[in-house]
Amino acid sequence: MDYKAPVEAYTGVVREVAIGKGNKSLKIGGENILPLHFFDQGSNPNPVKFALEVLDMKPEDWPEHAVEPFKDVIANSVSWAKKCQGAGVDAVSLFLMSTDPAVKDAPADKAATLAKEVAEAIAVPLIVYGSGDEKKDVEVLSKVAEVCDGMNLLIGPVLKENYEAVGKAILNHGHTAIAQSPLDINLLKELNVKLSKIFPPDRIVIDPLSSALGYGMEYSFSLIERVKQIGIMTKDSMTMMPIIANLGGECWKTKQAKENKKQGLLWEGVTALSLLLAGANIIVLRHPETLKLIKETIEAR
Repeated sequence: MDYKAPVEAYTGVVREVAIGKGNKSLKIGGENILPLHFFDQGSNPNPVKFALEVLDMKPEDWPEHAVEPFKDVIANSVSWAKKCQGAGVDAVSLFLMSTDPAVKDAPADKAATLAKEVAEAIAVPLIVYGSGDEKKDVEVLSKVAEVCDGMNLLIGPVLKENYEAVGKAILNHGHTAIAQSPLDINLLKELNVKLSKIFPPDRIVIDPLSSALGYGMEYSFSLIERVKQIGIMTKDSMTMMPIIANLGGECWKTKQAKENKKQGLLWEGVTALSLLLAGANIIVLRHPETLKLIKETIEAR
């Protein structure tokens, strides 16, 4: 008797979320199968998307081999973003590092103006991350949402400490939110429950925090995998959002990545492929050669 592989069919569907507007619009999520389970009954209409990271200031602690691809534009965020677009990204991720009170404590107005300039200069959607300082981000991300009104940026992190203020600003100005929680399924669901009371669930993207290879990546993998499985297999509405893995910065601050370029590319690449297999819908990288390597790997499957 011929062997017939079992085919699974699940009732849960990851919400399809659109970021950007018009010809810059990008859809993520929408799948009702587990990652790379193309043999099961279902589909993934929006395969994994990739973004490259841009900072709002010249980085001071990057190794030379991380700076090298952008050395001619790294002092200008708009030019840097354009160069990332040329590398074939699906989106650009702007990190407002200078607004951190522990870095430069740059004003919210300046950050918001830059975000708008970058968004208008590129032909792909813009992701904007604040510094992660829960108090300063209320001011910064609210201003970014206001100045970029109607552009449907993907903005975060929205945290349990500031979700009401930041979430309302993002919603009122027509953007999509990144809900970030610290590697804990219960905290993740708790934040999504609270945020969903004031924010449409189909405009929320989950950031469960991404750790680098050798520095806790297995925790990130397990959590992303669990979120994806619970959403698709059990229809848990608070885990049926797309997932963003913002891992570039985590990988390139490791000792191994700083030592030499080849190690850095492999460190970022292995981390990215692992979290892709776990179920990430959009992955934020730092080095364009890693992006090229991962795309070649996916195409060769």
